[in-house]
Amino acid sequence: MKFKKYYLILCAIILTLPLKVHAKELINIFSGWAVFLESDNGAKHCYAIAQPTEVVGRDSLKGNSSFIIGFWPERSQNYQIYVRFSRERSSNSVVTLSAAGRRFRLDGNRVEAWAKDKRMDMAIIAALRTSASMSIETIGRDGRAIVDAYKLRGAATAIDSAAFTCKI
Repeated sequence: MKFKKYYLILCAIILTLPLKVHAKELINIFSGWAVFLESDNGAKHCYAIAQPTEVVGRDSLKGNSSFIIGFWPERSQNYQIYVRFSRERSSNSVVTLSAAGRRFRLDGNRVEAWAKDKRMDMAIIAALRTSASMSIETIGRDGRAIVDAYKLRGAATAIDSAAFTCKI
């Protein structure tokens, strides 16, 4: 029964990602967190990805919301945080990631957000490693709250697996 649950989560992740992702190699799944490897002309790109386990409000981006930690060793860009919202946000609203009792203000546009710098990326990852859940909060274009909540069981292992896969 557990295998079926993880298989369904994986299918949901794969089906909601852009078509380009279908060519990626799945490395492993850790409690709802998937690890992928992409090779482009010999350059590797690895990432750990999850979808929210809870979304407040209607999902106008049709299930494309996700949280990603990416690794691009060829560009020396590793442990980068990327968030895709469950719906479009108001352009003048703040984006806040909360985990382990800490709050981080992210930069972003209407449908995605990221950490301000490498130092914030690493602080967020440290918080993820010591927390059971996290949330991404902002205000939607319609003025209603957007709260995308993620369970973090398996996140640390997925992050380490992505780093190992890209030999970080």
